[in-house]
Amino acid sequence: MHRPVSTYEKMTFTGPLYAAGEAGHELTRPVYVRDPESSDTPNATRDGPPKPIIVIQELPGIMPETLRLCDMLNDAGFTVVLPHLFGPLGKMSMVGNTLRVLCMRREFHLFAKGETSPMVSWLRALAQHMKTDTGAKGVGAIGMCLTGNFAISLMADGAVLAGVAAQPSLPLGGKDALHMSAGDVAEVRERLDEIGPMHAYRFEGDTLCPGAKWKAIAEAFNDDGQTRVELHTL
Repeated sequence: MHRPVSTYEKMTFTGPLYAAGEAGHELTRPVYVRDPESSDTPNATRDGPPKPIIVIQELPGIMPETLRLCDMLNDAGFTVVLPHLFGPLGKMSMVGNTLRVLCMRREFHLFAKGETSPMVSWLRALAQHMKTDTGAKGVGAIGMCLTGNFAISLMADGAVLAGVAAQPSLPLGGKDALHMSAGDVAEVRERLDEIGPMHAYRFEGDTLCPGAKWKAIAEAFNDDGQTRVELHTL
């Protein structure tokens, strides 16, 4: 079981959406926030200032499994920040969400190699907002599958202190490529040199995030003997 989305505080966030060489736009999406001191989170304790974590949904949607992960984070004392980017809320919709995301060309550049999806600019603005709004030292970010790469890109932002990329799969059709611009790679390298490494995870045998993806990440970030992204294969 999991705590329902109705136990979260719903807010609406508007932020910039832009990509290199394109005119900027604004994007408005609902964001669900739950503090560990909520009355619906009886097992949680928070020691010190707020510790927000942005949980970026994966392609199948904000599923019961996603909400159970959020429960675990809440119980560990973290404030969960759950942006609703696409699809129905609280259930899986793999086929429907695949079609939705393919149509969301303004937000997601699914096949782009060496390029960062515009959605990252919106997520960076959300991270900055949550850091300021909660008075936190910084925020964490977890990206999963479709959005796994976004957690890496977010490490370039000064508001983000920790990141986990789970099965980063983009770009589609580019298993040995990165879904990040050269400028983002340089910013992330510099930021990780400052704050320490982030983590990335994949399952052995995963065809969407194969070993070639780990090689590409290692060549981009760990090429000089310094580990900026700790790569784990389960």
